[in-house]
Amino acid sequence: MRLSVIGCGYLGAVHAAAMASIGHEVVGIDIDPGKVAALSRGEAPFFEPRLPELLEEGVGSGRLAFTTDISAAAGAAVHFVGVGTPQQQSGHAADLSHVDEAFDSLLPHLRPGDVVAGKSTVPVGTAADLAERVATTGATLVWNPEFLREGWAVQDTIDPDRLVVGVPEGDEGERAAGILREVYHPAVAKGTPFIITDFATAELVKVAANAFLATKISFINAMAEIAEVTGADVTLLADAIGHDVRIGRRFLGAGIGFGGGCLPKDIRAFAARAEELGRRESVSFLREVDAINLRRRDRAVQLVIDGLGGSVFGKRVAVLGAAFKPFSDDVRDSPALDAAVRLRGLGADVVVTDPQAIENARRLHPQLTYIADRDEALRDADAVLLVTEWDEYRRQLTPEHAASLTRGRVVVDGRNSYDPKAWRAAGWTYFGMGRP
Repeated sequence: MRLSVIGCGYLGAVHAAAMASIGHEVVGIDIDPGKVAALSRGEAPFFEPRLPELLEEGVGSGRLAFTTDISAAAGAAVHFVGVGTPQQQSGHAADLSHVDEAFDSLLPHLRPGDVVAGKSTVPVGTAADLAERVATTGATLVWNPEFLREGWAVQDTIDPDRLVVGVPEGDEGERAAGILREVYHPAVAKGTPFIITDFATAELVKVAANAFLATKISFINAMAEIAEVTGADVTLLADAIGHDVRIGRRFLGAGIGFGGGCLPKDIRAFAARAEELGRRESVSFLREVDAINLRRRDRAVQLVIDGLGGSVFGKRVAVLGAAFKPFSDDVRDSPALDAAVRLRGLGADVVVTDPQAIENARRLHPQLTYIADRDEALRDADAVLLVTEWDEYRRQLTPEHAASLTRGRVVVDGRNSYDPKAWRAAGWTYFGMGRP
């Protein structure tokens, strides 16, 4: 099937490459010439495992092409729209300007019978408005939210745990759903749940999933706050309640909290939309979820201050991690960079290291010092703050090796990834998040 993908950022580039890998003919369209040039060479403009291989294979086979010319979408049977919906600068609501621009540019190239599949994360009610505009061309709009995990996005696209498609009522919706089944034929053939809904439900599935995950993370971080004043160990607490199948252990990792380009802005936009709908009280808890998350960043910084005797002024602090999570170079709303900037503002000599995200971090916060080599970043540090749990910081760094490089022996484990006994036995003053 011939497909077009409008918007070749994180979502669109992965989707285009993944669809080409399962046999479709795909054209990716983006307004950024530099991004399009890199993708056309088979180069990923951001770090995502397996994506470079898929791009190289797709471009080399001729099944995958990229362009800035929106007219290249003409003739595709399905058009995926995956542009960004960032948080508005003037508030918490989602900025839909990129979505509106994408649809405005696509509409003249649609034919009767085409299917337009929205994938952007949008406020509930957006699809219904867009459907009317699409219908004037004889095409049909469906809403097909993505559930990608950065670092696992290729797998989540090719082999998703569920497929959700919001469609209009009647024969038109059934026909469009059938076409989406064909697009995702390998996943459908292996029995992946294919859930057909109305527009509003499909839009809510995405934001509800992110709201739930954010709530689960902030719940265990709230328990960490209690653990810190009672002497309890939040990691053992999480293990114990995680054995309950109704709760589960995943996303119960207490620490410095979540970041990235999805969870923070999505829960804020969800709360803003609920207020617009007159149901602010229904998701008012999300404001506390957000507040708990931000408090954990404060706590990590305070632990570094405490470990250095009440002041970080003139002290060298090595921050392990810049990306908001491992297996990614995404620094949007990164807890690591937030903590680093705060420490520098207090007078610390902050050195940040990360295996993938340094250049992105440097563009965002050029005032920080960056060193790519882990050991060089650790050298002569008075304190170490682990924020992004890359394997080379979590599993491959021993307390003895770290001690051979640093000047001080203070470690703040912002992800509760280290064995406190091992680090203390090696002479370190260890601080965890919600651990005694």
